[in-house]
Formats: sequence, C-alpha cells, structure tokens
Amino acid sequence: MLGSHHLFNKDSPNQKIVSMIKKLPYITALLLIIFALDFSVSTAKDYEVSSPSGNVVIHVSVGNNITYSVDYQNQTLLNPSAISVDLGSGLVLGENPTVSDMRKQSVNKTLHPVVPLKASEISDHYNELTLQFRNNYSVVFRAYDSGAAYRFEIQRKGNIRVYNEQSDFNFAGDYRILFPEEESFHSHYERMYTDTSLSAISSRQFCSLPTTLQTPSGVTMTISEAGLYDYPNMFLYGTKGHGLTAAFPKKVLETKPTENGPDRNQVLSQKADYIAETRGNRPLSWRVLMLAPNAAGILENTLTYNLARSSQINNTSWINPGKVAWDWWNANNVYDVDFKSGINTDTYKYYVDFAAKYGLPYIILDEGWSNTTNLLDVKSGLDMDELTSYAQQKGVGLILWMLWKPLDDNMEKYMQQFEQWGVKGIKVDFMQRGDQDMVNFYERTARTAAKHHLMVDFHGAYKPTGLQRAYPNVMSFEGVKGMENDKWSKDVTPEHDVKLAFTRMIAGPMDFTPGAMHNATKQNFRAIFTNPMSQGTRVHQVAMYAIYESGLQMLCDSPTHYYEEPETTEFISRFPVTWDETRILDAQLTDYLVVARRKGDTWYLGAMTDWTPRDFQIDLSFLKNGNYHMDIMQDGVNADRYASDYKKVSKMVSSNSRISFHMAPGGGWAAIIKPE
Repeated sequence: MLGSHHLFNKDSPNQKIVSMIKKLPYITALLLIIFALDFSVSTAKDYEVSSPSGNVVIHVSVGNNITYSVDYQNQTLLNPSAISVDLGSGLVLGENPTVSDMRKQSVNKTLHPVVPLKASEISDHYNELTLQFRNNYSVVFRAYDSGAAYRFEIQRKGNIRVYNEQSDFNFAGDYRILFPEEESFHSHYERMYTDTSLSAISSRQFCSLPTTLQTPSGVTMTISEAGLYDYPNMFLYGTKGHGLTAAFPKKVLETKPTENGPDRNQVLSQKADYIAETRGNRPLSWRVLMLAPNAAGILENTLTYNLARSSQINNTSWINPGKVAWDWWNANNVYDVDFKSGINTDTYKYYVDFAAKYGLPYIILDEGWSNTTNLLDVKSGLDMDELTSYAQQKGVGLILWMLWKPLDDNMEKYMQQFEQWGVKGIKVDFMQRGDQDMVNFYERTARTAAKHHLMVDFHGAYKPTGLQRAYPNVMSFEGVKGMENDKWSKDVTPEHDVKLAFTRMIAGPMDFTPGAMHNATKQNFRAIFTNPMSQGTRVHQVAMYAIYESGLQMLCDSPTHYYEEPETTEFISRFPVTWDETRILDAQLTDYLVVARRKGDTWYLGAMTDWTPRDFQIDLSFLKNGNYHMDIMQDGVNADRYASDYKKVSKMVSSNSRISFHMAPGGGWAAIIKPE
C-alpha cells in the first residue's frame, strides 16, 4: 500500500484534491482519502521481461515510483525494490514517473574476448525491456538466464550533476551473505568476506562490491556493477532487515598529501554535495544481480563482461597476457649467486634468465626501481638501457611499478619513455579511492597506455567493472586481500583463498599473486616480511594457476626457490593464463571447488579446500573420445604435517575415467590432461 506521504507531497499532482479535502466533513474527507489512495495504487502500471529460457523474470511496477523484482526458477528472490536518480533542484528521475514509450527486444550473439579469462566465446543472449519516461530518461532492464540487470539512461542537454542514485535490493528472505565490510570509501578494497546473514548487518555497516548471497535452497547470487565510467563506484549499506541499499562517494574537489607517506596517501580535504558531474546524455552504470542454481554455477557467470562497453581499441594484436616473475613478495632474496642481490641490474638479469628458462614472458620491477615521485630517476646500480637490451635478447618483457599520482601528473611523458625503453606494461598502485575522479583516472591510464602499447595492472584498486573489455590492455586488478598479506598477517588462510573464487573473482580478473614455495600448516605458519611463506599446502598454491583468473599471473616467490623446486616450477610453467572453456566440476560456497579449464585440446584442472581435509571423485566425461595423458600433482601423505609435501603421478585416462583424490587440510590438487 502506498503511504499517505505520497498523496500529500507538496509537489504531488494531487495537491488540488488535498485542498478540497480540508474543507469537507471528516467522514467525507476520509472516504475521499481512501478513494484517492486506491486510485493511486490502481494506476500503477506493471511490465515484465523474461530471460530466453524463462528462468529469470523481471517484474517492473511504475506508480509513484519505479520498483522492480526478480524471480528465478519460479522463486521470488528480490521483492519490489525502488530505483531512482536525484539530479537536484527537486528533479528525481523515478519519482512520479510517466511512461511515454515501451520497447522490447531480444538479442542473441557471441562475444570474443581479446583476453579470454573464462572462455574464448561468451554467449550474450538476453531479452530487454526499455521504458521511456517523460523528463528525458529511460530505464533499461535485461534478463539473462544467468541474471538480471538494469540501468538508467539520461537524455538531457549539457552537463548534469547527480546528487544521489537509489538502488535498493529488498530480498525475499534472510539470506546468507559474504559481506566485504568497508570502514571508509577511501580504501584499498582488500577486505575479508564476513560469512553472515542479511539481518545481522546494521544500517551503519556497508560493503564494497562484489558481494555474494545464498538462499537456503542453494540459489547463489552476486551483486556487482558493470559499464562504470565517469561515475563513482557503488557501495551497499545494510537496512536492518533483508535488504541492502546503495551509497556512493561524493565527488572530490580538493586533496592534500598526508605527512604519513606523502608520495602515496592523500587527505580528501574538500568534497562536493553531489556524487558526479557528467554529461547529460549518457547511460549510467549497470546494476547487476548474477544468478545461479548453486555455488558452482556462479563461478561460470560472465555478466560483468557481457554488460561492459565494447573495445575502445582498434588494434589489439600487441596485447599478450602471460605469467610474470615478481620481485617484491620475496624481497629479492636470491642466493647461490656471485653478486649482491637487491634492486640492481645483476639481480634483474637473474630474474630475466629465470623467466626465459621457464617460458615466462615477463618480469616485474616493483617498488624501488625508481624515485617514486620522478619515475625517470632510476635507482643507482640499475641500468635500464642494459637491462631492457638484455631482456629483449632473452625474449622477456619488463613491467614497471609506479604510484598513480606521479604517473597522472606526467602521464604522456612517462609512457612515451617506457615505450622507447621497450617496456611491455605498468603496474599502477595506491589509488585507494572509488569516486568519479579516480574512475576517470583508470580510464585515462588505460587509454594512454594503449596508445603506447603498454599493458596495465591496477593495484590499490577497486573491483573490475568491465574496463578490461573496453580496454583489453588492462590485464588485471588487485582489490583483493592477496598473498602479500602473508608477509605481515595470518589473514590469507585457505578458507579465504576459496572464498575469493566465489566473491571478488566473480567481478573479473584478480591479481592475487600465487606461487609460494615455502608452505605452512595452520600450526607452523609465521608472518615474516622478508622471507614469507603461505598457509596451506604446496599443491594448494599450484591449483591457483587453474582457478584464479588474471591476464598477468604472478609467480611470487624467489627464482632461487623455484630453481630448488624444479618439478613444481616446471608444472606451474605449463599453465596458460587465458582459456577457451571453463567448467566447474564441484563446488561448495566457501568450502571447496574443483575447476576444469581448456586451452586448445589440453585441459587444466585445479581444486582447493579450506582447512578441512576432503576426498573427491570426479569423472572426465568432458573429454572428447580418445586417450589422454594425465599429469597430476597431489598433496603428499604427510602434507597435513609438512605442507610442502606433494606427490606427482602420471596415468592414461579417457572420457570414461573416474579420478579419486584426497586434499589435506588447506590442501589442493592439480592436473594437466593432454591428448596422446
């Protein structure tokens, strides 16, 4: 029932009726109010759009406001939820709306990602409802078999200011939620995912995206956004009930450096009272509810990519994803060499030699290779001309780390020099904001980098929203509590590793930086900054190369450690970073997952568990007919006490084969299946 505040709003078209009612006897006035309320309800118009299979149905109601609800497999998941956009001066798109036109269309096409992190072909099959409203705006609803999405499209001249956007999610039950709670909009977005329920989240608590929910029947949902540009990131607050509601950082008008880390931290000293100032003729971001019948299904969801802008780059032939030897996690701890290790030419030549030996296309020079505020002031002892020439001879590319603000201040100058050096990519760090201006920095960086044939890895970053489709040279994003935390905390547990696949990774590529060779049980783990180890088994780390998606996939440990473990290193080196097909063989939210990915005619499998040991049996019916050679890395019999213990076995298999394996606490399993 509509509340009386709608009827008596001073801007309401019913104002004349209100004036008349005040002059009438009490009983007559009461009857007129009831009639007016009933009339208001009865004039609400309902619309509907279903997905191609009919599994997903979006119901839209246009009355005093615009609400939508979502059914999935004949079950209501989302109750009517209000949406609107506040443009200031009393103009709220979605308040007292009038539909002037309604259109529907069906689309069925295939997308071919330049950097295919889930599949080389992605189905883009949906039905769409567009409602055009007076006041020059429309709302577009899309129903996919794998989810529902909507966005506002504004058609106004000149620039506009957006003061707020209402995006409510009123769920039909008290669902389980993996909630990445934030303390501030000023964040690195490296959160722990609290496993809780909607009703346990207060109206003062809020999270970044994505967040994943699950119903008692197992239906799994992930909320995120797509097509974000020139607009702030969306966050979600609790509502004290079964809902979530959107919030956005204000536009930043002025910043000041802090005394603590002035080269990378800022105080947002002045903010506007609006969230964005942008052109008035444009679509806003997609609000996305991804859906699957179970946890395994959500891992195959591609809607963030589907809904993103198409490529803004014409020539993409120079974009080459691949694995990277990384220096910072292992603190350049190389040994058994005849030079002093550190940030110098000899050490990075050692990394180049290691990368060349194992077929890794890149090494990264992380913090310290140059002055952080003057990127062309290279550290003494590091000869960039000599190093770049040596790397080119070995067929290895260089990727350079840098802070975002110095890069932004001299972007064209720096990127032009990087291109002249023959550098292949940049790792940009410490943005730690999600407001409109920072979103625009991401786009500016991606566009300028593409001009100079540079790939980009964003760190200190918010989650992916599809920029990697618009600019395929964007390889990955951090925005995740990744392996670096092992250097100073106990946060990155095997359970956390598993959670990430069902949460952060659903949004897009994730630079977690796997590959630790020093592995520890829960009892033996210690956080050591300069000589780090990982929690969980060796094979738990190896399995990440089949499970985690990233266009640049790091090998985080020291080349010396990899040389000491040639069997593991050779096995890791065989895994690609792009895939033609992905299948989830088994999964349970936060507990475990078993993933199979295909590249060409070879399959790569990975499985991870939390601290609970588990036994599995999988069938290989996804294989084509014929005989296959299967190389397996599995937890050793003593991996529960010595986490680096593993066993490598080989066998012949076919599509009729069933494979049994055991994972130790914090364990893993990995395999490569190649046709004979």
